[in-house]
Amino acid sequence: EEIKKEVASYIKKIGYNPAAVAFVPISGWHGDNMLEPSTKMPWFKGWQVERKEGKAEGKCLIEALDSILPPARPTDKALRLPLQDVYKIGGIGTVPVGRV
Repeated sequence: EEIKKEVASYIKKIGYNPAAVAFVPISGWHGDNMLEPSTKMPWFKGWQVERKEGKAEGKCLIEALDSILPPARPTDKALRLPLQDVYKIGGIGTVPVGRV
């Protein structure tokens, strides 16, 4: 709870809503609470987040990652790409070059 309180105050300072962030205690060394709920953490009852789209809840890290909603993309607007270079080829014209 102490770590959760410290991280929540930091998240709030930088502009995020702590109620919309899942706090999941894990042990990467032993794999506890990563893919399935751990029996070594009986004190952890699960996480719950509240956001505009509704509530989500779970018990392990993979469920928290799966509950993240991707941002809506503006499909009705123009696609903008960063340009690396512009070539002027005689007889063809200007050729912009970049990566998607």
